[in-house]
Amino acid sequence: MAQGLSAPYTKDILRLAAGQEHHGRLEVPDARVERRSRTCGAVLKLDLAVEDGKVSLIAVEPEACAYGQAATTLMTRHAAGQSLAGIEQALAALRAWLAGKSDDAGPWPEIDRLEPARERPGRHGAVLLPFEALADAMKEATRDD
Repeated sequence: MAQGLSAPYTKDILRLAAGQEHHGRLEVPDARVERRSRTCGAVLKLDLAVEDGKVSLIAVEPEACAYGQAATTLMTRHAAGQSLAGIEQALAALRAWLAGKSDDAGPWPEIDRLEPARERPGRHGAVLLPFEALADAMKEATRDD
């Protein structure tokens, strides 16, 4: 372990990683995306149903480290009711926070629980992946609106 870094995975991160409640696929999604992190190789398959421009149902199949799985849990836990604008705002804030450009983790509920990832740039891609996939899926689902 590099000097100054805390343990790689906290109990909270491991609990979040194991707490995925939206695992699987949707029968008839409005959007289906698969994204891979260029920095760490994590993969996320995401199905989305949208109603009135907001997330109504979500299902995921993550293949990621504990940080990626924890971020996926937080993303899916609070995705219902989110609009594309809200998702993009949360993603921009999360990027700035992880990069150390802001002390504000953004509006997504509980996102500050991913604090241990900030000191691990190699994990940033896994943390961002579920939010990037959600934004891409919303764009796909609302393209014709």
